Amino acid sequence: MSKDMLSTRNVYFSYRTEDSEKLVLNDVSVSIKEGEFVVILGHNGSGKSTLAKHFNAILLPKDGDVFVEELNTKEENSIWNIRQKAGMVFQNPDNQIVATIVEEDVAFGPENLGVPPEEIRVRVDEALTAVNMIDYKEHGPHLLSGGQKQRVAIAGVLAMKPRCIILDEPTAMLDPSGRREVISTIKKLNREENITIVLITHYMEEAAQADRIIVMDSGNPIIEGTPREVFKEVEKLKTIGLDVPQMTELSYKLRQSGVALKEDILTIEEMVDEICRLK
Repeated sequence: MSKDMLSTRNVYFSYRTEDSEKLVLNDVSVSIKEGEFVVILGHNGSGKSTLAKHFNAILLPKDGDVFVEELNTKEENSIWNIRQKAGMVFQNPDNQIVATIVEEDVAFGPENLGVPPEEIRVRVDEALTAVNMIDYKEHGPHLLSGGQKQRVAIAGVLAMKPRCIILDEPTAMLDPSGRREVISTIKKLNREENITIVLITHYMEEAAQADRIIVMDSGNPIIEGTPREVFKEVEKLKTIGLDVPQMTELSYKLRQSGVALKEDILTIEEMVDEICRLK
């Protein structure tokens, strides 16, 4: 059994305003295994992005503990190591790109870690190759598409050799082609490099490709399981304002009309197979 890469124990967190406190995480205990690809779903305000920011110590819990492997994020002298183990990619790649040449941008993180120049050269080329952007290493980031910029942002995190990458809605600002590029890159890194992936997304088709899904509502995980297990809960998900993949939705509506289909259909191919089986 693989060990925990990330875990939280009874975590509480509030955002403080001038005259009140809003509880955003309410006694959250979750664990994510080494090498796992986990998606966190939830409507706006559910706590999913706040939880993600706890995973690499951008935020610290009011109560409870967050561990990155064996390191507690509350220990100030561990923050440096925590952020080397768990890298973070945000929604807008323009906010993460700091240089005017792609390869210089990817080198920025390792340079700040004090990595020797010859090792930086190797890391930059490896990271850009991993995200299929090596041919663009001498380009200006401003000339790239949204999907390409996000892949450069991922390469910048990869060059720091993290064990885990947390991505907070990295495809939210991209067109369908850019979204496919980024998700394909994430899956490749998980499968080929065994990098633990935590993906926050609003897109159910992206979530369907994960090993496991955690659904957040009002600061709590309310459903956990494989995509098939989670998306079978169509009515519960709709109650908290979430959709399901299109084929799951179609299957749900057809079953309501009396068509005998499986509950856990996720893809077009599975829907075609089921319909052919009915003939």
